[in-house]
Amino acid sequence: MLTQPALNTLSKNDPIDHFLLIRRIEIRNTRSGSSYLSTELGDKSASLNANVWEGFSDIAGKAKIGEIVKVAGSIEEFQGALQIKVSFIKLAKPSDKVTPIDFLPVSQRNIEEMKKEFNEKIKSITDEHLAKLIINIFSDEKFEKFCTAPAGKSWHHAYIHGLLEHTLEIVKICELMCEFHTELNRSLLISGAMLHDIGKIEELSYDSAFEYTDKGKLIGHIVIASMLVKDEIKKIPGFPQELENNIIHLILSHQGKLEHASPVVPKTVEAIALYQADELSAKVNAYKSTLNSEIKIDSNWTRFISLADTDLHRHNLNTNKDKGSKESLFD
Repeated sequence: MLTQPALNTLSKNDPIDHFLLIRRIEIRNTRSGSSYLSTELGDKSASLNANVWEGFSDIAGKAKIGEIVKVAGSIEEFQGALQIKVSFIKLAKPSDKVTPIDFLPVSQRNIEEMKKEFNEKIKSITDEHLAKLIINIFSDEKFEKFCTAPAGKSWHHAYIHGLLEHTLEIVKICELMCEFHTELNRSLLISGAMLHDIGKIEELSYDSAFEYTDKGKLIGHIVIASMLVKDEIKKIPGFPQELENNIIHLILSHQGKLEHASPVVPKTVEAIALYQADELSAKVNAYKSTLNSEIKIDSNWTRFISLADTDLHRHNLNTNKDKGSKESLFD
């Protein structure tokens, strides 16, 4: 077990003597044309940029994303963000007794509680064909992969069990929408929420650093999911064609816009509900994580976040964990 200080607890000028996971590694050139090794190194708590300016040819030729390195140096500031100033770096050895799992972030929610909650949601699906489809897909090895996988490489719910956590959030939002809008087909919408990202169990690899698989890069999780669901539907006698079209549409349209990689835009009320639920879950989680990792030194603002198209602000107001006085202001 690692006993080193977490990266997110370190400050400017603190020393580094850590085992860290390689999340990015590439040789780049400066404006003057000289080469340097640019890396992103991380533990469970954070990732930091780390540039190696000399003596990097050996490690550059051997090290890969997902491998572990031993790094010595210090924390420094560059353009308002912390990074690692490297004085020494080498690949970890088997005798160091560290594995990639030691460096992968994990959901703060209890996995067994989430599994139980998900199975309860399955029981709430009343349409017999959709219930059969969901039970068949979320069984055995597929269910274990689904419960382990992150929901993304880096943007939202990018940690072990993140896909399950993200899906449960969306299911709850969709359930609320069904209370507001009783015209919605609840079984269809909840099934779509459960299935919309199932393709990520094949799109992402997560036994080491989170990366896209060859299949993920070539096909993508939306198409993978629709193919998987269509194949399972073929095994269910009498599955209605209209129901098949609508559940596939939910998967294909859940990212909302063609420029966001959805093959079609939402064209049913259930589809627009799922898209907005997905957006809400993903963006709140992403913004929250960004505020924890990208705040500039001596500031309440992050750097400019390209995926958000803005910088983000962290206020000093109470969170909903802080209940304040139990006495009403109006008593």
